[in-house]
Amino acid sequence: MTSHRPKAVVIGAGIGGLTLAAALRKVDFDVEVYERATELKAAGSGLGVLSNGGAALEALGLDIGLEKRGQILQRFGINDAEGNHITWFPIPELSDELGLPPTVVISRSALQQGLLEAVGDTPITLGAAAVGYETRPDGATVRFADGSEAHGDIVIGADGINSAIRRQITGPEPVREAGYVCWLAIVPFSHPNFETGSVLHYWGSGQRFGLLDVGHGQTYWFGTKNMSVERAADWQGTKEEIVQAYAGWADEVQAAIRVTPEEDIIAIPARDRDFLEQWGDGRVTLLGDAAHPMLTSLAQGAGMAIEDAVVLAGTLARTGDLTAGLRAYEDQRRERNRAMVLGSRALSEQEQLEDPGQRHERDEQLRATTYAAFAEQQRDVLTFPGIHV
Repeated sequence: MTSHRPKAVVIGAGIGGLTLAAALRKVDFDVEVYERATELKAAGSGLGVLSNGGAALEALGLDIGLEKRGQILQRFGINDAEGNHITWFPIPELSDELGLPPTVVISRSALQQGLLEAVGDTPITLGAAAVGYETRPDGATVRFADGSEAHGDIVIGADGINSAIRRQITGPEPVREAGYVCWLAIVPFSHPNFETGSVLHYWGSGQRFGLLDVGHGQTYWFGTKNMSVERAADWQGTKEEIVQAYAGWADEVQAAIRVTPEEDIIAIPARDRDFLEQWGDGRVTLLGDAAHPMLTSLAQGAGMAIEDAVVLAGTLARTGDLTAGLRAYEDQRRERNRAMVLGSRALSEQEQLEDPGQRHERDEQLRATTYAAFAEQQRDVLTFPGIHV
């Protein structure tokens, strides 16, 4: 390690950036965080921190009170559009069997609050839109749109799918559009068919719906629907269109939409990027969605960002050379994240099937999947691989 206390400049105050700030403080770095948004306000959606994410936090002793802030997953069911049961995904049972932390389903705002508490008095500068960087042998400098600069021994781009730091590393590159829109909302909600601790997915023809208990009387729901890339990228429809899209679906699906104020519904396109082989440039690297944006189907976007942050901090703490530490982190994380990006993409294609014959075949395969087969598929996914130098 360098003789002075090293300084990290983190670009982005999302899940990955805040986790990294907390993790780097644990290993005796000075940290500054810069965020493009003018206020730290998490979008009205939720997510799952699966067992691997929880284990990564434990590996560095980062306790952000996940279980108190969210809801422990107790059952995960897949149904058809009308609510008929297809299968259970035994994620809680497998985590218990492996001795792993439970999956916690949580709102983004609750997770953000826990991470903000964990970073303590770390300086966070809002309204700072990064536009590029210069790297030198002993550090790097980030330039912002307002002409200001930030200097660090290392710079980490945790600035999401449209990362300015990535753009300089890669040059122009397209996002990959999946061809469907995602509607998202969090609302106080209960229903006899939706038990505490449940995640329920409903699979129809070219569209899905999900109900997730995020705790504290709140339910996160999402809906997806195949449509043109152009319309999904800039959906300007109404709540009534969503209501009509789910007409005839399970009563709890229709009820969740019905009780949600139209202004609380967020619409975003489903998109990722082709996998990036080179994440780093000298004293600069990428983390989370900036490095490997993925579709939501495996529910591992947050988990991979958390794992990245913990591995990066742990690797830097164990490595005498900061540049070598960044490259070692990238080498540790590349193949696991590649598997998640490709796995999410493949599952998304199955979930969004429209052809009745293909959907029937998919559902029958799900019904026939044994616990042993599920465990074989998911054991490595749910297990944090640790920090290796």
